[in-house]
Amino acid sequence: MTKREQYEQRTEQLILPILERNQFELVDVEYVKEGTNWYLRAYIDKEGGITVNDCELVAREMNEILDREDYIDQSYIFEVSSPGLGRPLKKEKDYVRALGKGLELHTYQAIEHQKEFYGILEAYDDDTVTILTEENEELTFEKKALALIRLAYDF
Repeated sequence: MTKREQYEQRTEQLILPILERNQFELVDVEYVKEGTNWYLRAYIDKEGGITVNDCELVAREMNEILDREDYIDQSYIFEVSSPGLGRPLKKEKDYVRALGKGLELHTYQAIEHQKEFYGILEAYDDDTVTILTEENEELTFEKKALALIRLAYDF
C-alpha cells in the first residue's frame, strides 16, 4: 500500500465517527499534490445536500484529530467539501444509486473513433459497466478502460 493510500485510509477511519454522529455520508477521501501543495480532501454528503456549515463543522473537529494523530509526513492543506454534481462514480454505493440513471463515460483509448459515451446504467460488477444508449444499443466497458464515469446532467 502506498503512503497516499495509507493516508487516505487512516483519514477515512478517523473521520467516519464524526460523519456518523452527524448523519453525513463519506463520499471519498483523496490525498493529492496540486502545484507545490499537498491536499487532503474529504468529500461528504447528506440527504438534501451538504452545506458550508456542515463542511465547517466536520473540518473543525477533524483538524483537532489530525493535529493530535500527526500521521502525515509532509505539510498539507485539509479541506472538507461537497462532492458536487460532476463527481465520479467510485464506490459500490455510487453505482447502486446510479442504476437506471444517465451516465457520461470517458475512455482512455478511442473505441470506434469515440472517447465519450452516454447512456443509462443497466448493470455493473467489479470489472465492468453496461449502459443502454439512446440508440437502444447495449455497451459494456471494462472499468480499467474508463478515465471517467459520472452521472450525466442536462441543463
